[in-house]
Amino acid sequence: MNLNKIHNIYFIGIGGIGMSALARYFNANNKNVSGYDKTKTTIVDELTVLGIDIHFEDSIENIDNKFLDPENTLVVYTPAIPKSHAEYNYFKTNGFQVLKRSKVLGLITENTFCLAIAGTHGKTTTTSILGHLMYECGVELTAFLGGISENYNSNLILKGNEVSVVEADEFDRSFLALSPNFACITSMDADHLDIYGEADALHESFKAFSKRIKPNGKLFVKSGLPLHGITYGIEDNSDYTIQNKKIKNGTYVFDLKTPKTVLENLQFNLPGRHNLSNALIALAMAVEYGCPNQQLANALASYKGVKRRFTYHIKTDDLVFIDDYAHHPEEINAVYQAVREMYPSKKVLAIFQPHLYSRTRDFVDEFAKSLSQFDEVILLDIYPARELPIEGVTSYWLLGKVNNENKLLVSKAELLSKIEKSNAQIVLTIGAGDIGEEVKHIKKALSVAS
Repeated sequence: MNLNKIHNIYFIGIGGIGMSALARYFNANNKNVSGYDKTKTTIVDELTVLGIDIHFEDSIENIDNKFLDPENTLVVYTPAIPKSHAEYNYFKTNGFQVLKRSKVLGLITENTFCLAIAGTHGKTTTTSILGHLMYECGVELTAFLGGISENYNSNLILKGNEVSVVEADEFDRSFLALSPNFACITSMDADHLDIYGEADALHESFKAFSKRIKPNGKLFVKSGLPLHGITYGIEDNSDYTIQNKKIKNGTYVFDLKTPKTVLENLQFNLPGRHNLSNALIALAMAVEYGCPNQQLANALASYKGVKRRFTYHIKTDDLVFIDDYAHHPEEINAVYQAVREMYPSKKVLAIFQPHLYSRTRDFVDEFAKSLSQFDEVILLDIYPARELPIEGVTSYWLLGKVNNENKLLVSKAELLSKIEKSNAQIVLTIGAGDIGEEVKHIKKALSVAS
């Protein structure tokens, strides 16, 4: 398909984080863009401000006639929509080009120098760091992010079409639609077992992705993973490694050892060893691409993070409120490690909304163990996303496995009153569902209480 010859792009599920980045991209490239989503969110509102027409009822009657021309319209859909979706089925049965988001991302990036970030954890932060580093180094790039960058207040960094920086998503094997020049794999922990069935199948998918790299391309892998490539790791013998790590006033200061040199006294403002690892691989890929060392150092110091990735909403001596997207036990462990590193002696309340019935079922014991580390735990009901309930899989079931005397299961209506009764100095909201919509209410309540 030649995207240059397509004038109209219609999105089914336009409000998704990956879908909305594509919508922004096509809108900026003077395409007619429209779409459907089931929920009105901040992201949808921002797309509307750009002039993109969006409706919330699944009905062909709501679609502008110009998007009903099969010759001139590309339909992009997210795998999260049900196969019973009326608009999806209309387009499928009436001769339209109907493609998954991942396929369209592959088409956009295939004629660029593509740097792709894969792994079960760290994709969004690493992609946003790499995009920012290369932008600040003057590279003509487009970066598609799986979160909202604090530096650009967007999930799209747009500065040209020579280079693309993208998340390579393992969900639904989407990353196999990409053919990158550089690719990294940050982690291969079991996840998405509703798709893969077992961890071995997930590992095979990552191996298949590693074979998608173009000739003369480069694969970067975290030290210890069962793949061959340029290695990276913190304070070890990897090709790229961090040395002399210190924390000064809440900021990491470290030296970066590359195969050729050492970059001294780099500064990075995000807390947590996992974020330091994300910065390391972004630096490694940027160095291998050819970005100048001093510009990289300056760019790293100015990186602000991604919204809902250890995002501070209150930060005082007496009270800290942090929101994070963590939705896998290993990600919750990483958040805990970061909090304990920054606030070793303060009481921590974790408010967690499980994401997906299948993920809760598959990792219930691991979730319980990771949550048990906190001083207090509040659970919300499971956010279903694309799934129907599974019998016996509930937040109450998970709560029973959490080894912590200070634990509660509450409704959203009860949440604020329960938080206000806590004397925790650190409050965390964690999860990939709609818990992010509660953040502004929690911040307001905590600000009034303090």
